[in-house]
Amino acid sequence: MAKGIFPQMTIPDIINALSGWGIPVSHEQLVRPSSDFVENVYCACLQQVTDLNQDFLRDPVQNSLSSSSADDKDLYAPALLNNVILYHLTRFAKAARVEDFNFKDISSPERERTLILLSAFINFVKFTEQYCNSFVKDLTDRSSALIVERDQISQQLAEVEQSVEEMRAKVAEDEPRCEQLRIDNNALRARMFATKEFQTAAVQEVEKLKAEKNSLIKRKEALSGELASISDNITRTQSRIVQSPERIKRTITSMSTTTIEDKRTVHLHEVKARDLQTKITALLNIEKDVHGCVEQLQTIEREVQSLQVSQKELVELKDHLDDKKIERNELTLRQERVEKQLSNAYDKLERAQKHAEDKKLASQRTIERLQREYDEMVVERRDNDKQVEELRGEADAVESKMAEHLKKSEGEINDLLAEYWKLRHETGNSARYNGNIDLNILLDVYMETLANKLNMKILAE
Repeated sequence: MAKGIFPQMTIPDIINALSGWGIPVSHEQLVRPSSDFVENVYCACLQQVTDLNQDFLRDPVQNSLSSSSADDKDLYAPALLNNVILYHLTRFAKAARVEDFNFKDISSPERERTLILLSAFINFVKFTEQYCNSFVKDLTDRSSALIVERDQISQQLAEVEQSVEEMRAKVAEDEPRCEQLRIDNNALRARMFATKEFQTAAVQEVEKLKAEKNSLIKRKEALSGELASISDNITRTQSRIVQSPERIKRTITSMSTTTIEDKRTVHLHEVKARDLQTKITALLNIEKDVHGCVEQLQTIEREVQSLQVSQKELVELKDHLDDKKIERNELTLRQERVEKQLSNAYDKLERAQKHAEDKKLASQRTIERLQREYDEMVVERRDNDKQVEELRGEADAVESKMAEHLKKSEGEINDLLAEYWKLRHETGNSARYNGNIDLNILLDVYMETLANKLNMKILAE
């Protein structure tokens, strides 16, 4: 069984740590753990780090089962929930440096194994609370910001796709009308070309008829002038020639014939002129029809321009959709990079945790060694303090005795000095009165007197 790099905690330490997080645990539950108990405690430790618990995981499971078409959803719900909880607890255990966490640790917990896992989880939670709060908070904030940005971009993409679909539906709806307009446009264009060709031919014929009419009018004027000149010539001739009835008859007959032919010619020209007027009227009607066709063609051109504008807008929307797709791909790549950075950050976090655990173990060893040395120093200091107190008491006693002895000695010395000066005074007086007394005798008397004052016994030599 892998014990990891975390220190083993005792049952009281585990109870105190869990109680500090608001998780009531008894000694009996840790000695004889049950599956429900260990699952609740493991999920509570997981919640301290990731804010995930059983209630939070139960809703996604119910949503996934409700969206599926499987039967007996109530039968699959507990198994799926257990798998989801096991997945998150396994990831949490790997982060806590427990590589062999499995479903047996939840379904059939063992006492030693449960204590080891709880030690790992509690140490990891404390480590994250002490050292990783700012880092994990930063990662959580960045992840939340990325999730919000991703949701916003997804919403914008959905809106753009919806607008594109609406435009496509509108284009598909307008396509039959556009097709009908294309057919009508082609028919009108063909009709316009045919009308234009007919108009060109009619204009050419009108010009031809106008030229012919002008030539006929000129010829009529020439004939009128010629008739006038002939009439003048006839008048002049009649005035010059001798009147002959027969010749006049013949001349009148020929002139009548000529006049009849000229009248017939004039009548024919008038008929042709009426025909030309009829054709001109028909050409004017045709010209009106051509103007109507031109107006229809202008209307068709406006519709074609509107269709081209719609097609241009469709192309722009397609380009915008392509840009949004490119932007979505870039965001997907950015999300992959962020996920890669997050995985690298987790790796760095694991390495940092491992390094921190190593430093923590080294620090704990150093602290334990220093604690032992400190305890020894405390014991030695207590002994030294006791000895110092004893010595201080003895010193105080000696000092008090010395003070008393010094006071007593000073009193005795003062008495001795008084006696000394008294004896000296008496001895000096005796020596002055008895000048013949020996000095040795005086000294013996002085010593005997002093010994009597000091309660001392003088041994004879």
